[in-house]
Amino acid sequence: METALQKEKEKFEALFEYASIGIVLADAGGYIIMANNYLLAQFGYTTKDELVGKKIELLVPVRYEHSHLKHREHYNRKPERRSMGIGRDLFALRKDGSEFPVEVSLSNYNTTEGMFVIAFVIYITKRKEIENDVLRQKEELLQTNIHIEQLNDELEERVNMRTGQLQEALQQIEFSRDELTKALSKEKELGDLKSRFVSMASHEFRTPLSTILSSASLLAKYTLGDEQEKRDKHIQRIKNSVSNLTDILNEFLSIGRIEDGKIEVRPQFFNLKEFVSQLSAEMISHKKPSQTIEYHHRGDEMVFLDESLLRNIVFNLVSNAIKFSKENGHIEINTENDEKGISLSIKDNGIGISEVDQQHLFERFFRAANAINIQGTGLGLHIVSRYAELMNGDISLKSELERGTIISVFFKKDNEQL
Repeated sequence: METALQKEKEKFEALFEYASIGIVLADAGGYIIMANNYLLAQFGYTTKDELVGKKIELLVPVRYEHSHLKHREHYNRKPERRSMGIGRDLFALRKDGSEFPVEVSLSNYNTTEGMFVIAFVIYITKRKEIENDVLRQKEELLQTNIHIEQLNDELEERVNMRTGQLQEALQQIEFSRDELTKALSKEKELGDLKSRFVSMASHEFRTPLSTILSSASLLAKYTLGDEQEKRDKHIQRIKNSVSNLTDILNEFLSIGRIEDGKIEVRPQFFNLKEFVSQLSAEMISHKKPSQTIEYHHRGDEMVFLDESLLRNIVFNLVSNAIKFSKENGHIEINTENDEKGISLSIKDNGIGISEVDQQHLFERFFRAANAINIQGTGLGLHIVSRYAELMNGDISLKSELERGTIISVFFKKDNEQL
């Protein structure tokens, strides 16, 4: 994993130096920290020493310097990622004193040394929208790296904890046969979990990371105006891969928080119909071509549940329905609130689940036999069942191969709701 991350870092450094766009990094005081070769060529400089350590206003025409200082101070007080130059022209100053029109995109990040601002400088052309997409992908990849590091720390801590438990159990073998049996059982369970995790992670992590690296490398090669379709294709591949990695990491982090008892249920009153309607609308962007999502509600609209946990449950179940249904599939969401309790059901006409696999469907890392070639970690339904359990809910499933699946969650009302 560390080797892969190092290669990833080297790739990004190469992209910085050989990118076909000007990039400059400055600190909160406006002093230039880094500038790539393309920016030097844009502004007519020969070496980086001519810019590093100088004020960023060196690149701004004198007539705009005063207003630029105000904009920079305002940005430092309220930093945010944003594009500049939309609806108006910006000009930059070359070393020889000539000016040229540019568009500048700003981003920022914080370290222990303070805040730093990244500026991407391009000519005002149709490529602006494409370059902004690449910038967003870079930020998402950085966030993915952070998530991966956090996951490594949590997994290492968990393995150390399990190893300690096994060592303690082995020390008690001479006193009790039962203790020996328990220790062996724990060791087997840990070994199975490790084996299943390594098998899953080696595939689920390698595939999207390879896609990201290859597409990011190819993007730099498509510089001609008539290669827009090729650039769009690789940008979309990067987006899809980052989204897949983020989903995987979120599932691992959720499992860790559940097992550590760090999830606190915070129920509150809210409108269930409006909540699920809004979430259904958001899921439209995730559906396959020609898929339809339909939602119905019956009974009182106000409920007393944990809105965050319920959102994760609905999102996960609808995502599964989309993933395991065909392009023209129909997905139906139903909620009902009556005197007995609150029920939620997600119905699809997808690939279905065999009776044999249904017995293990809510176990960690379990994948149904007919879903092996479909991307997933085998954690989604396990997380849903644990979230439902935290809210005193019951989950049930009905499915038939090639006929679809219905997953239902029922929450009993407590005295406060009644």
